Amino acid sequence: MNNSLALLGLLSREPSYGYDLKHSYDRYFGTQKPLAFGQVYSTLARMFRDELIIALGEESGGGPDRKKYEATVAGRDRVRQWLFTPDVPSESLQSELFAKTVVALLLDDDADRLLDAQRAEHMARMRELTRLKRDADLLQVLMCDYGLFHIEADLRWIELTSARLSQLQKELQSA
Repeated sequence: MNNSLALLGLLSREPSYGYDLKHSYDRYFGTQKPLAFGQVYSTLARMFRDELIIALGEESGGGPDRKKYEATVAGRDRVRQWLFTPDVPSESLQSELFAKTVVALLLDDDADRLLDAQRAEHMARMRELTRLKRDADLLQVLMCDYGLFHIEADLRWIELTSARLSQLQKELQSA
């Protein structure tokens, strides 16, 4: 996910201070991996440099001065461009699991064991995501569903590959 554009999108919604922006980001997108404050402020500095945001002013307080930021027209245009540019499905057809499976077969190692271990890991993650969904709000439920659907696709691939390991091994040995 492009953290910079997600932050810019939040600023396009309403002006915000860096501290509040970080908390908004974490609420919507960072439940599993919150952004560090340093990352937020370095991103704000880059967006300011690139004229995607402006500083509305500073407020003095008990600590350092607080700056409130707002997206510029160029910033809002950049967000709209990002929103309506479709994501390209993974261009790489060679995942880490695919590579491990082929290498295991090339080494005449136990590819079934590898796939079983990966299946168990996927199933554990599915249980975890299903647990997270139980008392979650809709935002969290949709994020979990996204992960669950990807895991289901991986599990289908693991089952199909397990059924074809002998055939694949023969093809690899004859190559």
